[in-house]
Amino acid sequence: MKKIIITSVLAGLLVLQNACTQEYLNPSTASQPQVVGSTDGLITVCNSLQYRYSVGGGGSVLGSAVSAGGLTTNELIVLNQGNGEEFALQQGQANVTSSNGVVRIIWTQSQLLRSNADLVLANTGVVTDPGTKSGIVAYASIFRALAIGTLAQFFQSAPIVTGENAPFVDRIDMLKNAIASLETAATMVTANPVSANFTGKVPAGIDIPNTLQALIARYALMAGDYDKALAAAAKVDLTKKSVFNFDDTSRNPIFFTAFGNVNVYAPTNTALGLPAVLAPNAADKRIAFYTQTANTKANLGTGFYTANNTPIPVYLPGEILLIQAEASARKGDLTGAVTALNKVLTKTAATDAFGVGAGLPAYSGAQTADAILLEILRNRHIELAFTGFRLEDSRRFNRPGPGAAGSERNRNFFPYPRVERENNTSTPATDPS
Repeated sequence: MKKIIITSVLAGLLVLQNACTQEYLNPSTASQPQVVGSTDGLITVCNSLQYRYSVGGGGSVLGSAVSAGGLTTNELIVLNQGNGEEFALQQGQANVTSSNGVVRIIWTQSQLLRSNADLVLANTGVVTDPGTKSGIVAYASIFRALAIGTLAQFFQSAPIVTGENAPFVDRIDMLKNAIASLETAATMVTANPVSANFTGKVPAGIDIPNTLQALIARYALMAGDYDKALAAAAKVDLTKKSVFNFDDTSRNPIFFTAFGNVNVYAPTNTALGLPAVLAPNAADKRIAFYTQTANTKANLGTGFYTANNTPIPVYLPGEILLIQAEASARKGDLTGAVTALNKVLTKTAATDAFGVGAGLPAYSGAQTADAILLEILRNRHIELAFTGFRLEDSRRFNRPGPGAAGSERNRNFFPYPRVERENNTSTPATDPS
């Protein structure tokens, strides 16, 4: 990723909590109207969106989501209990309070990301070139959706507008709102392909047309709109890569925070912390991709977190195939579900854009929805290891929850952060468990 210094830009933007409308201005920097009043200013803010989402180790949206999702579902384990916030997530239930630092980071950074993306989208009228405008709208919509989607993975409801005492919206409606923005952007990009003027001024790596469809498919599946998920997934070119790039200044957040050391957290084991009913096949070649045992003194985790400059996929081809498989199964199309599932099971590293291949035989289990969905879940847990989706998946597949026998997650949702509760009277009176 290009080194992006955003403090001087964001100092003039609405740097706020959800419930606050106060504008904090640095007199030595550009004001908000100056920043969003030109095409180049909007593109500069677009750069800051990717920075906030993916850079900053555990302080980024991506980094905090991966740790929270993994620690809550036994995918990851804390190596040093001195990391108290992470250890509380591993313990779960009442140990996760509204003051937890990781919970607060997910909330505040996602809301700031969403707010700044909305600021971009509200000011695109100054852009005259259609291809540049479509690029700005698409880019802001992508990060707006990632922000809202992350909130929906961990919280039962949240505000999706900026204002005093902003109302909370149910997570399904949050996802629908994000999808609508993505669909608007996709229509614009189809009509006016993104210009070189835009792509040349933002970090390389994100394939905008394919990412729009991949995120529509992802969030439509989470929202239970299986037809929309299937339609969008079918439009994703699985031979193309879309990634967040990093370098030694803007570092890969998971390697920098955890997998590059043995002091924070690591994969629970080479079975990815999965129970026996979901345990990987011993011959599954993805296990060697995501974990290692050769160096017993190193962190067990590998995958897309092996160095400061390792790119992280925005989505994986396997995710899109598993969206097709799950959506088909939930619609009763078991033949279509198995067809998509088999593409994941039999895929090899050589035939996958990112080198993620199971190399397994085709599915030979029972031809029932329950059995096929269980196999789809197993493959989501393996194919999408250390991406933060496991909590969402565990709920959606109705796996044993907190307090139940054989629990596979220690919470259903996170409590609303204290900073929100103290500043927003719309915050629900009761925290979800």
